[in-house]
Amino acid sequence: MPPLLTLPSPLVAPYWLQQHLENPDLIILDATVPYGSNGPDEALGLASWAAGRIPGARFARLQSHLSDVTTGFGFSRPQPDALVEALAELGIGEHSTVVIYDNFLNMWATRVWWLLRGIGFERAAVLDGGLKAWVAEGLPVEAGPTAPLARADTPLHARALTGFNDVGDVLGRAGGGALVCALPESYFDGSEPVNGRHGHIPGSVNIPAASLLNEAGQFLPVEVLRQKLAGVAGAPTITLYCGGGISATIVAFALHLIGAADKVSVYDGSLEEWNADPTRPLVGGSARNG
Repeated sequence: MPPLLTLPSPLVAPYWLQQHLENPDLIILDATVPYGSNGPDEALGLASWAAGRIPGARFARLQSHLSDVTTGFGFSRPQPDALVEALAELGIGEHSTVVIYDNFLNMWATRVWWLLRGIGFERAAVLDGGLKAWVAEGLPVEAGPTAPLARADTPLHARALTGFNDVGDVLGRAGGGALVCALPESYFDGSEPVNGRHGHIPGSVNIPAASLLNEAGQFLPVEVLRQKLAGVAGAPTITLYCGGGISATIVAFALHLIGAADKVSVYDGSLEEWNADPTRPLVGGSARNG
């Protein structure tokens, strides 16, 4: 068997991906889920993928296939066996190397990357800057339908997902750990609501996911990320949340880039779940919450 394709980093540049497009072990996933009138809409992502994508890219179906749609909350992590099966249907198996991209701030790509990391799959990377960076380099795109995907011959092994926690973990969080809100400041301080409520979970600090990216949607240099994350990187545990467990994975990925991801968990339900119970406390927006 030839050697497996080796990633230079969990963050790859368009030129690296272009050089390896013909490698048979490479799987490229478009994880985009655009926002429609009623929130994230996978159908819009599928239409966008069909209209223009990196050559060979497969549409990840993050909202329907890589999430548990039975929980009542959007984008809940799937059960391990369901995740492995969905990945196998995308052609991802033991010998695959996966590069994930999206067309919006990297957050859909980092969500898929965090899921893969959670089941112990390490040959995965995010395309820095996503499709916009690819197009900006003048690299080719393709459009239209594709042939049916071949299922992976050697699927991944299902194992317990790590890197996530739930509302009980946050409510019972011991002192000493960091709790980080990845939403923009206007949501953190209560100026704007999340699911009808204002403010943030008590004890949390604000590191907006977008603050870790440049204007082109690419991650800031590692030395800059270290500075921006210095206030939480030394904590014994780091719990991240956002609106629904998506943009928090940008912060998780950035912490991975600086070598601090082993103590990171994403609160999967985030404020979508937290705010569903009006008795759960929030701070910063008490006047608005009534």
